[in-house]
Amino acid sequence: MANEKAAAEKSTVTKADIVEKVYQKIGFSKKEASELVEMVFDQLKNTLIAGEKVKISGFGNFLVRAKNERVGRNPQTGEQIKISARRVLTFRPSQVLKGILNGEDISNIKEDDE
Repeated sequence: MANEKAAAEKSTVTKADIVEKVYQKIGFSKKEASELVEMVFDQLKNTLIAGEKVKISGFGNFLVRAKNERVGRNPQTGEQIKISARRVLTFRPSQVLKGILNGEDISNIKEDDE
């Protein structure tokens, strides 16, 4: 388990890493690659802010859902507290991504429209 945690910490991908990959693969200037990555993330954010679902085929679905106000408990004191209503972002990986992560043969997996 400690090895998994160490591996996860070493393999964090940042926006700068994505920009670098785009720069290397496509050959845009670093500025153009950065602008392209920013445009993609801005589009994703704006779509989610509008309450729409983002589906990236072969990767997964992002969606915002509303959580109602509820009563929770402070774990240190046991005191009941009110947790305010809020919107939360959820991600559901596609069957293809799940298969890849689990080392499965994905050639017969059909992407569903969820």
